[in-house]
Amino acid sequence: MTDEPAVSGLDAPIVELLRSLGSGRGAGAADVLRDSADAVEQAHARSRDSVDRMYDAWRGRAGDAALDQALRTQTTAATAAERGRAMADIVDRVDAEIEGGRRELQEILRSFRAEVEGLRAGGSSAGGESAVVESAIEHIGRAKRVVERVRAQLASETTAMAELSSPIPAPAVVPPAAIEADAMTAPAAAGTEAGDGIPRATIVAAADRTPPADTGTPDGSGAVPLGSGRTHVGSGDRLLGSRASSRGGPRTVPASVTTPKASGRGHDSPAGRPRGGGVWVTLPDGSRVEAPNQQAAEAVRSALSAVGTPYVWGGVTPGVGVDCSGLTQWAYGQAGVALPRLAQEQGIGHASVGPGDLMPGDLAVWDGHVAMVIGNGQLVEAGDPVQIGPIRTENSGMRFLGFYRPTA
Repeated sequence: MTDEPAVSGLDAPIVELLRSLGSGRGAGAADVLRDSADAVEQAHARSRDSVDRMYDAWRGRAGDAALDQALRTQTTAATAAERGRAMADIVDRVDAEIEGGRRELQEILRSFRAEVEGLRAGGSSAGGESAVVESAIEHIGRAKRVVERVRAQLASETTAMAELSSPIPAPAVVPPAAIEADAMTAPAAAGTEAGDGIPRATIVAAADRTPPADTGTPDGSGAVPLGSGRTHVGSGDRLLGSRASSRGGPRTVPASVTTPKASGRGHDSPAGRPRGGGVWVTLPDGSRVEAPNQQAAEAVRSALSAVGTPYVWGGVTPGVGVDCSGLTQWAYGQAGVALPRLAQEQGIGHASVGPGDLMPGDLAVWDGHVAMVIGNGQLVEAGDPVQIGPIRTENSGMRFLGFYRPTA
């Protein structure tokens, strides 16, 4: 009988390992996180109407700057809601991991005690005591492996939680100086012509250049760039100006070319946000934004991969040269979505989108330029080179046709 306490005490390490896992029970915290995320998401949804009203009321550079700020605020709210739900999921997984580990340890403890009772029932002997010690070593080893596995899982979840707790990144606020800059300076591309991203020096030099031979354009129209007043019929990228060409007058887009109907501010039939099924995209600034579907997400990633590509009129080759519609046509082509070659035609047949519902992949279309919204108040476009800038509706006096979603 004097050996009974020592034999019984062999289960103490297993009991301590069981205690080391704690009780879990974070379900209450997960519920709080999800409720908070839902509240943020509801506020985000209500803000869309406010963005639409602001968009209708404001005009010009100041209006675009306010729109940019509002859209970045929306991204922050959406990111906060996403992170809250992700944190709640982590809490649930941690609870499940701890509870699973506790059940395994309880079973190991039950198995060891049952084995000890069986050995006792066989009578006390040196061989029996040795068997109990061996059983204790084997069961403690199993228990340690369970705890090590659970702790490794918890370490991974802790790292994920730390990442979600980091500050939400956002691009720099557009400075007032950029808002009040000369009308011929593009807010998205310092030193370039706002109409199409071509350096102003290029346009000035083109004024005295003899037009090239009429060898055709990407769309087969045969139109060619004509001095400083050229209209890129093949690409849809228009350079502003009024100089007539040596071929007998300025070229314009043929009357047969149909452009999207201008709808005031471009959202008389807005496409709402999809219910679920969105795809998250990480932008170069570190922010995460939700595209409406996989095709839009792939188009955004493709367009971003072309950042730094020089501007080439009629160009469609990322890394070599692209123009505005060449960039968007190529990017959506990578996602299996066909777009027309002309910039002003790329919104035709697609749902118009209100600014409060803008999502990555939506197109901003003017009557001579096109850019792709990437989210967080930003767009990517073929400037010189392809670059990211704040979202806008003003573009050197061009008529803004609206925002369109090719995948709606």
